[in-house]
Amino acid sequence: MREDSYELAQKAVRAYTSRYADSRGMALTPVPGLRMMCLKGPSGDLHSVYRPLICLILQGAKRLIVGNEERVFATGQSVLVSADMPVIGRVVQASQSEPYLAIAVELEVSLLRELTAHIDTPRPQRPSEMPTLFAVDTEAALLDCASRLMHLLDRPEAAPLLSPGIMRELHYWLLTGPHRDALRTLADPDSYASRLAAAITVLRAEYRSRVPVERLAVVAGMSITSFHKHFKHMTSLTPVQYQKRLRLVEARRLMLDEGFSATSAAFEVGYESVSQFTREYGRLFEVPPKRDALRARRSIEHQLSPLRVTTA
Repeated sequence: MREDSYELAQKAVRAYTSRYADSRGMALTPVPGLRMMCLKGPSGDLHSVYRPLICLILQGAKRLIVGNEERVFATGQSVLVSADMPVIGRVVQASQSEPYLAIAVELEVSLLRELTAHIDTPRPQRPSEMPTLFAVDTEAALLDCASRLMHLLDRPEAAPLLSPGIMRELHYWLLTGPHRDALRTLADPDSYASRLAAAITVLRAEYRSRVPVERLAVVAGMSITSFHKHFKHMTSLTPVQYQKRLRLVEARRLMLDEGFSATSAAFEVGYESVSQFTREYGRLFEVPPKRDALRARRSIEHQLSPLRVTTA
C-alpha cells in the first residue's frame, strides 16, 4: 500500500476530529456509518456496544476485549467486529505528536446479503466457529473506499448520491477478502449469528424496558434453552446482562457528553432504583457514576483551559 495514502487519511482524520470529536476522541460524521477517532495519549477503558463494523487503524495501537477475546491491534491493520457486541477498548499507543487515529465504518447486513447472492463462494464456516473479532493487514482497496467516504465530508451535496456506491464497493471487497467467512456467516439468514442479530435488534431498540427472553427466543427462531446457549456463546453475556450493559453504556454517554446527572441518566435508561444503578455502574466502570462524571468534566476543562487563556 502506498505510504502517501496513509498520510492523506491520517491528515483527514486529524483535521476532522480536531473540530468535531467528543470527550472520548470520537467524531461522528454526516456520512451514514462513518466515524473517526483521535486520541493524543493512552486512554482508560472505553466501553461501547459496537454494531458490526470494520475499523482501519491508521496510527497507534488499541487493545480490544470482545466477549472472551482480547487482542491488541496496531497501525496498518483492519479490525472486524462481526456481531453486535459490547466492547472494551483501551488505546495503548498514542502521543501528542503521533496520536491514535482510526476510521470505522458500520456494515449493512442487507447489503452483505445482496452481494453474497451474486458472488460464487463456498459455504461459510459453521456458526459456532465464526470469530467475532479479528484483524488482517489493511488492503489498499479498503483504505481507498474509506478515504473516498471521508472526501465526501467536504462535498456534502454529493454524499447522498455517491456514498451508497462507495459503501457497496467496500462491502464487496470485504466479502472477497480475508474477512469473507465471518461476513458471509453474518449475511446468511439461517445462521445463528443472523438469527441472534434479529433478537439483539429488539434489545437495542427497547433496552429501557424489560424484554422477556421468551420473546427474544421467538424472534431468533430458537427454543429458550438454545437461545440462551448461543447468545452466551456469541456475546459472553446473558440477555439480561447484555441489556444491562446497553443501559449502563448509554447512561455514561448521557452523563459525559450531554451533562445528565447520575439520577437523571439512571431514570432515562430505564432504571427504577438509583441505588441499584449506582451499584451496577460502579461494578462495570470501577468508579461511582457521580465521581466518574466529575472526573471526566475536570479532564475536559483541563484540556480546554489553554484555549480559554489564548482567546481571553
